Amino acid sequence: MATLELDDVHANAVDYQHFLLDSPSPYHAADLVAQRLVDAGFTLQDEREAWDASPGGHVMVRGGAVAAWMVPPHVGDSAGFRVVGAHTDSPALSVKPSVQSTTPDGWGMVDVEIYGGMMWNSWLDRELTIAGRLITTSGRAVLARTGPIARIPQLAIHLDRSVNDSLSLDPQRHLHPVWTVDSSAGLLDHIARASGLSGADEVASFDLILTPSQGPSFFGEDGQFVAASRQDNLSSVHPALVAMERLAGAAPEAGDVVVLACFDHEEVGSQTRTGAGGPVLETVLRRTAQALGRTPDGHERMLASSSCVSADAAHSVHPNYADRHDPRTRPVMGRGPVLKINSKQRYATDAEGVALWARACAAAGVASQDFVSNNAMPCGTTIGPITAARLGIPTVDVGVPLLSMHSAREMSHIGDLHALSRALEAYWCGA
Repeated sequence: MATLELDDVHANAVDYQHFLLDSPSPYHAADLVAQRLVDAGFTLQDEREAWDASPGGHVMVRGGAVAAWMVPPHVGDSAGFRVVGAHTDSPALSVKPSVQSTTPDGWGMVDVEIYGGMMWNSWLDRELTIAGRLITTSGRAVLARTGPIARIPQLAIHLDRSVNDSLSLDPQRHLHPVWTVDSSAGLLDHIARASGLSGADEVASFDLILTPSQGPSFFGEDGQFVAASRQDNLSSVHPALVAMERLAGAAPEAGDVVVLACFDHEEVGSQTRTGAGGPVLETVLRRTAQALGRTPDGHERMLASSSCVSADAAHSVHPNYADRHDPRTRPVMGRGPVLKINSKQRYATDAEGVALWARACAAAGVASQDFVSNNAMPCGTTIGPITAARLGIPTVDVGVPLLSMHSAREMSHIGDLHALSRALEAYWCGA
């Protein structure tokens, strides 16, 4: 039987599918990025040890954030940093310290709170996995992941005849997942055992979320669309990772230091030690400059020669709500990654960034589209303005266009994922 060979776009899509399956939480995503880069020849950096800026690739993990940097053999006096930033977190249900509770009727419930701007109704009637990290009594961090374990059942239409006219959900009363009935089982004990521990007595603390357990699916003509959870913003993390893996096999002999920074907590404001508002990227750049022998002034000179591409999911024009978009600027998924522009600086893109992105896309041979908001529809924001304000380097906001953003199951196009990866690679190569 002949072996079926996939073209680059479809092969990339299959790899993306596996990446999503293996990244149910920010901690899993950060760990997976580091694992893959180590497999590509990168050296794992311990922050407590002397900083490594020798030629080649290096990677460090801090909680749900991961940063990697590649140093060319020759770093000249005029070299700077070429940074790609993304984030590993997505809207989710976060497990409360109380973990579980029991209703008077015997239902065992998972105690949760809302993390980020999730579309509540999309989380109803979906089987959910618990994932994240456990901290053991000895201080060790253990990745945790159950199988499908919980569900938020919707009220039957017979008990709410108005549900198709309007659906009103109280997050405290209506968004509690059920995981058992008439049982005295301990949920944390179940999670601990599923993670290879002896039980809950080994767990000192945890950071856990509930996320849809249904895996990614391809659909549409020739399987061109991807339906999956957490595409905001793994649809940026994966293209950047693949671009860096390719670069590891053909890095330039001289030029700028290339950097990938994937932060946590973007969906709740980024103001944490692993968020874009924290010191992760600044620390990587400063310690790398120092390890290269740069003085404080030399570090500032490197920053003055640097730039950043902030990669975060973008909006495609919605076929059923086209009036919600700007009437003249209408990005459509499948036509290339999106350049995001906002005069209120919710995105950091300016004229320098537009030109930078145009050069990268031209060098990669990929199309790009623009996005601006309908004036009556204020847009969200990204890590871009935070990075630009913290470091003072030119920053441009881009991303893969999605439909159903912040739903439990978002939609992307395989061609855009591949194109973004190629454009990021061209940017890193000096375009």
